[in-house]
Amino acid sequence: MPRNRKKKGRPISGWVVFDKPVGMGSTEAVAKIKWLFNAAKAGHAGTLDPLASGMLPIALGDATKTVPYVMDGAKVYRFTVAWGEERSTDDLEGEATKISEKRPSETEIRALLPQFTGVIMQTPPQFSAIKIGGERAYDLAREGEAIDIPAREVEIGRLDIVEMPDATHTVFEIECGKGTYVRSLARDMGRELGCYGHIAELRRTEVDPFTPGQLVSLATLEQASPERELGEDNRPLPPPADAFGALDALVLDTGAALSFLPQVMLSDDAARKVRLGNPAIIRGAGAPIEAEDACAVARGRLVALGAIEAGMFHPRRVFSD
Repeated sequence: MPRNRKKKGRPISGWVVFDKPVGMGSTEAVAKIKWLFNAAKAGHAGTLDPLASGMLPIALGDATKTVPYVMDGAKVYRFTVAWGEERSTDDLEGEATKISEKRPSETEIRALLPQFTGVIMQTPPQFSAIKIGGERAYDLAREGEAIDIPAREVEIGRLDIVEMPDATHTVFEIECGKGTYVRSLARDMGRELGCYGHIAELRRTEVDPFTPGQLVSLATLEQASPERELGEDNRPLPPPADAFGALDALVLDTGAALSFLPQVMLSDDAARKVRLGNPAIIRGAGAPIEAEDACAVARGRLVALGAIEAGMFHPRRVFSD
């Protein structure tokens, strides 16, 4: 029988609220964070294009079990639309496909905003990670294939004009739900205004439940990272486990992604039972009686995710001590 291979890296768990720089892809960012922390496991909660910057929450270890909750959270973006050109990628990376001399007035733009607020239908960009017949849309687009991507429902909570620095550019801020493409928004607004448009700058400032004050830059992470000695093959060796103190101090607890859920406080004995998959009686005045999603906590540490039924917590996913 094949033997289970032990995962390389440290069993560290928690969230790094990474301030992704322009030019770095989301997969590259995860690989970089995983390497810096010498983590056994890592993943991100919501892709950011290489030309975009800002908040990219990265989960380490057990925190990857909470990624779906962050993926469903509201996002806030600040972005600049350049009017006068529509591009193949709907941002600066692509070639101009349509050109117009018209430039919209602030009055025209403001009159358009209600049309792009609330629950709307949106067609993702040709160059996107949407799967068409099992293939990524951007792979098909790079091969020159015309792609018919169906429109889908997205929710935009608010869309505001921040400033208009000149006739060609408008800066917006948007709060939106899962699956919204800001590049598509710029494209569609440009078409409605009759002047075309594409994203010139994009920054994600928030991903609920994380806040801008929790952002950590690459420079800060690298400065806190322990030095690596070179091995016989001239490749960096993983530092000893006790050398990561400064870096680990930048990691948020796994439960930080679940602060919006009802919390059940467990005794040490109840926590041990829940970690074995057993239900626990919820005690205390004011404790929730029913909840489809809740988290159990002991000594300030996340124990499990589960449901509350008739005053009992039933674990679905448990977390290591």
